[in-house]
Amino acid sequence: MSKKDEPYIIQDYEKWPIHQLYANREAFVQEVIEFTVQRIKETNREETSEVIARTLYRERLRTREEPWKVDPPNEVSFWNRLRKKLIKQSMDKETPQAEDINEEILHTIVSRYANEIAGGFKIETYRFAKRFLNAFFNRLLNTAGNRNFQRIYTRRQKLLRDRFKRHGETDILRKLSTKGTIVLVPTHFSNLDSIMLGWAADSLGIPPMSYGAGLNLYNNKILARFMNRLGAYTLDRRKKNDIYLETLKSFSMLSIKQGTHTLFFPGGTRERSGTLERKLKAGLLGTVTEAQRAHFQEGSDEKVFVVPLVICYSFVLEAKKLIGDHLKRTGKELYISSKHQLTFWRTIRFMWKLFSASSEIHLSFGRPMDVMGNFVDENGTSLDQNGKALDLKDYFMSNGKVTADLQREREYTRRLASIIVERYHKENIALPSHVVAFTAFNILKNRNPKLDLYALLRLPPEDREIDYEEFLEKIAQVKFQLEKMLAEEKIKLSEVIKGDIKPLINNGLRNIGVFHPAAPLKFDDHKNLISQDMELLYYYHNRLTGYGLEKLVNWKETLHKNAGVVEVVEAV
Repeated sequence: MSKKDEPYIIQDYEKWPIHQLYANREAFVQEVIEFTVQRIKETNREETSEVIARTLYRERLRTREEPWKVDPPNEVSFWNRLRKKLIKQSMDKETPQAEDINEEILHTIVSRYANEIAGGFKIETYRFAKRFLNAFFNRLLNTAGNRNFQRIYTRRQKLLRDRFKRHGETDILRKLSTKGTIVLVPTHFSNLDSIMLGWAADSLGIPPMSYGAGLNLYNNKILARFMNRLGAYTLDRRKKNDIYLETLKSFSMLSIKQGTHTLFFPGGTRERSGTLERKLKAGLLGTVTEAQRAHFQEGSDEKVFVVPLVICYSFVLEAKKLIGDHLKRTGKELYISSKHQLTFWRTIRFMWKLFSASSEIHLSFGRPMDVMGNFVDENGTSLDQNGKALDLKDYFMSNGKVTADLQREREYTRRLASIIVERYHKENIALPSHVVAFTAFNILKNRNPKLDLYALLRLPPEDREIDYEEFLEKIAQVKFQLEKMLAEEKIKLSEVIKGDIKPLINNGLRNIGVFHPAAPLKFDDHKNLISQDMELLYYYHNRLTGYGLEKLVNWKETLHKNAGVVEVVEAV
């Protein structure tokens, strides 16, 4: 674990892969267009006219029902014009003429999508953004962390990087970035994740990465200008038609193949329940496998390295909204929603609270893997389960040569997704706020075994109180089981959890309650524990689900209060 920023591996900015990608942006976009058109013609079982007709229908529906400010001013007329062209010039023509017109329309649609998706990168903008964000956040950190503003400069200034704790084999990651293409696949809990990850990659000295940003963020012209110059490419989640998705995947595959280090969230969107992702989307993840095969087909031994990354927050900016969305979707009529609006000033308040608290952000880098999920060493050599070298190219061979087999590669992608999910759980770092929330929620759940989740979330305040000695006993059991799991390499633990129980509890309660107006868990007037917001308690509890931990603790039997709970806790 290191707090020191590493020097850039590539000192010459103009040799950064992302700069080279966008230095020839027009040529790259044209390559994406041609590749996508050819892919759709070769792999789609339907007639091209049917694919186009379905796309035009969905786009006209989107422009009518979900218009955004960022949409081009000619959006409606563009799709109407293509629809008329398809009807008048394609459907009433003989087959050869119809095919030519269909390909022309297809080319026009793909071109529009490719130019929308592709971003840009400017070295001077990157330098400015880095200086500005460093100054802004460090000033905010020092101001928030010192109540006596007049003494800010008379003591050692805190630095933003001190809040970041990097874990994992980052030295190997730095070396691999010079031997192949890095693809970071992080968990996704907050809209702040991209900022945190950009910061982490920069602190490791890895050249800037290509990353996806929701098109809705481009409604802000200032933000859009920056993202268009910092390596972001756009994702429009409203567009779910085949042509758009193929264009997006082509962009991703070709940029990875060209050697651009890339970051994307394989879960697709923020995990609203607070759990670690358990199911990943195959779309962009499949482009990693395809890019590796394309290297081998061209006679190159260039490797693509997949690096799972778990982001661990003590508290999450959008937690209230996210868990509300999750419960509304899963509970439907059983769930009674509450209003929660995320504003700019609420985001600033979150940053203030984050810096003024003793909270840390843990970034847990998983062991680098190849596209089949095999671990690799510092030289990029793929290793089998016994640590012996293996030839990755063999996975793509058929009849003695490397071949494209999309069905086979879909199976490989499913395998990779399963391994990434497994690594998420092993690289996850349990924080005190997760442990106290997990313990408290399970105590209340087992106290009310006949209630379903939604009834449990509506418990009246008087039924949410937990005796402190009972809590001490249960959290001691949870801590004991977590330490066993740590020894078995099933999870990682923050240093606070490895220490005494009472500091663990105090740290967890302080961090989990520092931002939310209604505390998920706090001490009451009787020095017992109480939840002011059961939904948030459930959200933070979920971070430790998926391990079977709840089955390893005896939630029902409780020691007598005069039986020496503290001695029992210390013994455990």
